[in-house]
Formats: sequence, C-alpha cells, structure tokens
Amino acid sequence: MSTAPASAPLYLVDASLYVFRAWHSMPDEFQDSQGWPVNAVHGFARFLLDLLERERPRHIAVAFDEALDSCFRHRIYPAYKANRDPAPDELRRQFAHCKALCAALGLDVLADREYEADDLIGTELHAGRGHGLRGVIVSADKDLSQLLLEHDEQWDYARNQRWGAAGVKARHGVHAHQIADYLALCGDAVDNIPGVSGIGTKSAAVLLSHFGSLDALLERIDEVPFLRLRGAATMAVRLREQRELALLFRQLTTIAVDAPLATARPGFTRGNADADMLGGLCDALRFGPMTRRRLLSAAGIETSSPSANEFA
Repeated sequence: MSTAPASAPLYLVDASLYVFRAWHSMPDEFQDSQGWPVNAVHGFARFLLDLLERERPRHIAVAFDEALDSCFRHRIYPAYKANRDPAPDELRRQFAHCKALCAALGLDVLADREYEADDLIGTELHAGRGHGLRGVIVSADKDLSQLLLEHDEQWDYARNQRWGAAGVKARHGVHAHQIADYLALCGDAVDNIPGVSGIGTKSAAVLLSHFGSLDALLERIDEVPFLRLRGAATMAVRLREQRELALLFRQLTTIAVDAPLATARPGFTRGNADADMLGGLCDALRFGPMTRRRLLSAAGIETSSPSANEFA
C-alpha cells in the first residue's frame, strides 16, 4: 500500500460551524431560484473558496452534523443538547445545498445519523494517520482539541489562529488528551452537559493537573480534601456522590474514532469535480459571476472568457 508523505496534511472541516456562522452573519437578501433564502450557502461558499484557494489541499474532508437529535449520545443521556432549538426549514435546506456544493467540488462529504461531525472528523483523522497523514482540523470548537497528537494542528479559520497539541494547555488549562475528562468535570453548557456540581473550569484544571485523569481522580478521591484548592472537601463529597454521572459525562465528551466512513476515498485524496452538478448548483443558488468563476477554478474546470450575459 502506498502512503502519503508523513508531512502531508489532511484537512478536516467542521462544516456546521461555518454554515451557522454564515446563517447569522450574512444578509437574508440572497435567494435561490425558488425564492428560498440561501444566505448561509453563499457565506459558506465564500469560506470554502478562501480555504481551497489558500491551501490547495490534496487531502480534505468536510463533516456535517446530521445527528443533531439522533446520535448515540441522546440514547445514553436524553438531555444532551436539549437546550438547542431545532434548525428552521430554511436552514435545513441550506445545509443540503452546502453538502451538494462540497460533493460537486470533489470533496469528501462526511455525514451520519448516528455520529456527530466531531466523531466523523475523529474517525477520519484516526484512519488518515495510517496513511501517513497529519491532521489540520478547521474549527474553533474546543472539543476537537482532544484529537490532536504531536504533528496535528487545529485552525480557528475566522481568527486565523493555529495551535498544536502542545498549545492546548495555554488555551484551556489542560493537555489535549485531558479535554474529554475536563469537560466531564466542569461541564459544557453548549452541549447541555452540567458536569460535576461545584467544579468549575479552574478547579477541573487543577484536579487534572494533580491526578492526571478522571479515572485516577475517582480512584483517589480521599486525597482531594488535602489539596490547596478552595472548597476541596466539598468537591470530594460531590465527586463521591456523582461518580457515575462524571463517567457518563465523559462518554458524552469523548469523540469517537470508530464511526462509519462509507464515503471516504482511498488515500483520502480529493476527487474529481462534477462540472454538470456544479453548474446546476450555480444556477439554482444564483451565484454571481465572480463566485461562479472561483468555483469553477477551484474545481479545476477550465473556463473561457465569459460573455456579457453568460452568468445572467
């Protein structure tokens, strides 16, 4: 089996983050040929084109969330993400358009009803390492930092900030491999995970700095009252009372690396674009001439100089 060079990056895009960002930031004046709003698609297309033009990735996958209310985490904890309102129909349609746009450009599209985008990114990264690839996770989501190993990096594209595994502690107070334990202890309001009562971000970081892991902490709870940590005795009581909850929360905060990847291409290489599909999307989504030219160029499709009415 041929493998890519050890330094070859595998770009893993957390698409939902950028679709939601576009939905909230782009004006709602953009409409498709049927009159439905497509502001999120236009914003996502701009982000995607910037990324493709800037990096020219050979290995790339774009992960979408289709498990917002059906993933395995809901079965073990029904309150998971229960604080989120369902996406309106106008936005659901746009997610489908964004997926189609990625597919038309020859990009691997990852989506599953049982696993979230984070799990699909984790699984593809885990598999890609076997092909000599290093991960570049395009997302600001702190959860994804737990996936970083020595040669990987995470990229907050909007802020143009990049960090590797060694930089996680400066950002979150714990090492990359401790992120899941950290969120299990202090909770994650975004995902409606309460954490262990009375343990905040600073306390969780101190506990993990001392014990190393949630498992070691739970094995050595008797030592907690003697730590130089305000409220340590109360924390020990809460940890004893909520031991099983803490372990449950870690199941929720741990990113899976064994999700199905039915669409993954051999070697994780970028595929060929579909010119007809891309042209149809440009018409249906009413992209302007500049965006059309950029999309065709990013797809590697040669175009002649446009006439005055070619993109009308």
